[in-house]
Order: sequence, then C-alpha cells, then structure tokens
Amino acid sequence: MKSQLFAQEFQEHQVHGGFGLQNERLLKVALNGEIMARQGAAVAWQGNVEFAYQGAGAKKLIKKLVTGEDLQLMKVSGQGDVFLADYAAEVHIVYLENESITLNGQNLLAFESTLQWDIKMVKGLSGMMAQGLTNVEITGTGAVALTTIGTPVILDPSTQPTFCDPAAAVAWTTSLKPAVTKTDSMMKSMIGRGSGELFSMGFNGQGFVIVQPSEGYPWSTMAQTQNSSGSGIGSLFN
Repeated sequence: MKSQLFAQEFQEHQVHGGFGLQNERLLKVALNGEIMARQGAAVAWQGNVEFAYQGAGAKKLIKKLVTGEDLQLMKVSGQGDVFLADYAAEVHIVYLENESITLNGQNLLAFESTLQWDIKMVKGLSGMMAQGLTNVEITGTGAVALTTIGTPVILDPSTQPTFCDPAAAVAWTTSLKPAVTKTDSMMKSMIGRGSGELFSMGFNGQGFVIVQPSEGYPWSTMAQTQNSSGSGIGSLFN
C-alpha cells in the first residue's frame, strides 16, 4: 500500500519520558506513573493505560460553584503512550522549575501529577467567569501542556502597560496581578467578539503574558452539547 500518509512526518515520534509533541496539534505522553489531563482529551493510547475521573476536593469544589468554573480533569495512569488533543488546537509545553503559572482554564490540556493546581478568582472578572473564563494556578516542578487557537504571541508587560481580551489571554506569570476593567462603548465596538458587557485585562510588571489570536473556543458550546448527550469517544471520560 502506498500513500503520502506513510511519509516519515506522519510516523509516531519517540518521546523519552514525560511530555513531547507528536506534532503541533497533538501531545504525546510517555506514561510511566500518572498525569492529569482534561477529560475527553485522549484521542489514542497504547499499552496499559487507565483513565479515572479526578474530583476537585471540597475546597476547590466550593470555588467551582462560586465561579461557575467547568474545569473537568481525569487521572491518566499506567505505562504506555497517550496522545492528547483539544479540537486540533495548537499544543505548547511549559516546563516549571519550582515556579507558578496562571492559565485560562479552557487552555489547559494536561500537566504532570507532581504539580499542584488551584482555582483562582480575578477581582472584577466574576461576570466573565460565569461564561466559562476561569483561571487555574499551577505550581511546582514539572511539565504543563496548554493549547492555543492559532499561533500565540508572548507579550512583556514590564516595558509598557499591556491589555487584552480576557478570552484571548491564555496564560501569564502568576506574580502579575491583572486589573479587569469595563471597556467604554467606543472601544467595545472595535475589540472582542463577546456579547453583553465587554471587559479588558490589564497587565503591568515583570513577567509575560501569552495571548492567542482568538477570543475563545467557538466549538465549546457544541462540545458541551455532545458530551451531555453522551455521544462521541470523549464522552467516555465525562
């Protein structure tokens, strides 16, 4: 059998322990123990791999109820190879060395179980959180895989004040404390694609902000509908 599909670029890549990229839209994890991943993100796996729902714990559960946060995680354990993706979004790996990073919950794909995570509220963003924009702080030493819709840009808010649409802000240095403000009517007509009151996030100080060229995931509503009806492979883990 002959096909361009059998070219080297499409062959499985070897990952020698931990997280690696099979390609720009597919994360490969050489599993030997356990990791945490977004529920439904597994598209393929090889070897002895098990999936289990991971509860948030009482303290995190209260925060989820307050913020309307819908971050659902699963524990992936065993030995083998696991491939994770999120609707063909670009995948990027960040390695923390006793550090912290804050992510938009919708952009979190997976992280090593050595890391600690918690739900964080941003003052002034509660209205947006109810629409699915929540923040997760990850701390420790290990790898974090995040997704972006398109190729992101890394902005440095230490040189000048930096502002962005909350849905486009993928992640930022935890030491930065974003200021959330309502956008005036003139600005509202020119930026963002959200409905109702439009907010902007402002950053100022030492650190970085990862911004994606999109104001969120247009397929999230469709995905929630599919999961609630129990259709699709992803529903096995929801």
